[in-house]
Amino acid sequence: MAEVVLKKGEGRRLKAGGLWVYDNEIAEIRGSCENGDVADVLDFDGYFLGRGFVNTRSKITVRLMSRKKDQEISDGFLEERVRAAWEYRKRTVDTDSCRVIFAEADFLPGLVIDKYSDVLVVQSLALGAERIKMKIVDILTRLLAADGIAIRGCYERSDAKVRLLEGMERAKGFLSEPFNTRVEIVENGVKYQVDVEDGQKTGFFLDQKYNRAAVQKLSRGMRVLDCFTHTGSFALNAARGGAASVLGVDASEQGIEQARINARLNGAEERTEFICADVFELLPELEARGEVFDLVILDPPAFTKSRNSVKNAVKGYREINMRGMKLLRDGGYLATCSCSHFMTPELFAETVGQAARSVHRRLRQVEYRTQAPDHPILWAADESYYLKFFIFQVCAER
Repeated sequence: MAEVVLKKGEGRRLKAGGLWVYDNEIAEIRGSCENGDVADVLDFDGYFLGRGFVNTRSKITVRLMSRKKDQEISDGFLEERVRAAWEYRKRTVDTDSCRVIFAEADFLPGLVIDKYSDVLVVQSLALGAERIKMKIVDILTRLLAADGIAIRGCYERSDAKVRLLEGMERAKGFLSEPFNTRVEIVENGVKYQVDVEDGQKTGFFLDQKYNRAAVQKLSRGMRVLDCFTHTGSFALNAARGGAASVLGVDASEQGIEQARINARLNGAEERTEFICADVFELLPELEARGEVFDLVILDPPAFTKSRNSVKNAVKGYREINMRGMKLLRDGGYLATCSCSHFMTPELFAETVGQAARSVHRRLRQVEYRTQAPDHPILWAADESYYLKFFIFQVCAER
């Protein structure tokens, strides 16, 4: 087996519990090794650190699979990993629709599998994951069948740009016999039609499941504004929670049309309105018209996907939170979040606080939440912690 030898003083994140070895940490690769093969990782002095998949075309050259020297990356090993992931979901979340495999956080780097009712959607983002994805799908399908869950189809959504950084082409299509790719699911009592073929990511944002439930509990009798509504998930949870009216806004015509379909599925057309507009442009217009809401929800896309653009992201988050607070009545509620890993919890909290001071509002924190448990946060693997979600009561200065 080939050996990846680290430079002296490198591998600090790996030794602290991380799963990645970067190209600039490597002194040499000994032995014959093709990209996608398994290799041992050794410290500069020969000390064994782990075993994982190699890809010299990626800045993340090794993605660790095991820290045990006698552990073979076999079919049996993969089955143990998949079984552990599924058992964890059964104990921690509603499994009708959930993320069953969450890459590094489930010790299966680069691989994501979402379950939407009786359909699986696979996202392979690394060469090592590409090599084993069908084995993982077969194992998972068998484990689900043992629990009485028959999977009728599997679709691949490996069309993320990050594949290009791995030297891989983007891929999308059926991994099973073709099936209807519009799948109906139920989450928190709300029905959705999920488009696994053309929807964002794998079709739906499962990570906000219990944050949506928190908004549902808060919404009774309220006038609600849901910004960046996508396919209407927060808006429809607010409606189910008894909101008097809900306005959902998104720049995507496709997303808005899907939100309207979802509203009809739930019989919520009379209390929900969805409009296609740029949120940054619409909020000042609503303010100028004197519109006031009891609850404003801000669920924007990631404003930064790299450390280099964090400063600009801070400006975006500050602006959108200022605008949202200005539309709230005194004592109204703000649900605000960031899904960017590079926007740390501390920086996000500081940014929202700056927004409040700029518009002379005081924040009373109701709760702080992260992603749902089916997207577990693996300590020392910082990339697994990305979603920050606050609910505040927003008060005028007194």
